[in-house]
Amino acid sequence: MSTERLAVLKTFKLYLGGAFPRTESGRSWPIEGAKGEVFAHLCLGSRKDLRNAVVAARKSQDGWARRTAYNRGQVLYRMAEMLEGKASEFAEAIAETVPGGVRRARKEVEAAVDRLVAFAGWADKYSQVLGCNNPVAGPFYNFTVAEAMGVVGVVAPKEEPLLGLVSLLAPVLVSGNTAVVIGSETDPLATAIFGEVCATSDVPAGVVNLITGKRKELLEVMATHRDIDGIAAAQCSKAERITLETGVAENLKRVTVEKVKGKDWYDVDQMHAPYRIQPFVEMKTIWHPSGS
Repeated sequence: MSTERLAVLKTFKLYLGGAFPRTESGRSWPIEGAKGEVFAHLCLGSRKDLRNAVVAARKSQDGWARRTAYNRGQVLYRMAEMLEGKASEFAEAIAETVPGGVRRARKEVEAAVDRLVAFAGWADKYSQVLGCNNPVAGPFYNFTVAEAMGVVGVVAPKEEPLLGLVSLLAPVLVSGNTAVVIGSETDPLATAIFGEVCATSDVPAGVVNLITGKRKELLEVMATHRDIDGIAAAQCSKAERITLETGVAENLKRVTVEKVKGKDWYDVDQMHAPYRIQPFVEMKTIWHPSGS
């Protein structure tokens, strides 16, 4: 009898509402490894999955925004801890599907951990940077403070699939927004595994929702969905950018399309700046009697 074992390939599910459901469409997506063999299977998310993700994100948004800034920072730091704990798994998986080998993959994972730590640190500080105490005539204090926008759609870049995802997601979460994420279409495996990080790092159910799927199917639904308040995207083609910007015309979403590429994802001065949070907050001005 042959002693050769049949490989048991992992099928990664979606991460929606704090759970790992299969796609409602029943479709799967084979992921090939470096040698051309099937390395894993992913769920191929559908329009209905994205709509379900929005429902979960909206349900949890108010509770997440009401948490203290310090607590949100703790949660992001815990995400960094869990990501670092799975660093070897991420590096091996990324190296199987992204050119550059394990050394390059490890660099990407380390940078993603550092990015989460950086924005965890900004959680109770960004408001002082973006807001202000306005000088006014009269016996009043006048403050401008940053508040969460709501539900934000995130479209991860095709390259640097883990670092790009974290770089777009962290500024969204730190201010109290919830996220509906379309992972990298070219290398979606990092998005699927990142769901396991979220599930084990105190992230409340529905705050992060991860979908692996095709941009062609999902972008228009995200752009036209009336319960998504903003979109953060990266490395979109001209046609994809038109889809996003045209789709939001009726419901006034704020669309931010990053032009970051390659080594720019590793630029700490640019990518760790608190001003990356600014597109995903609303500025509220408060008047209060000074008592004089």
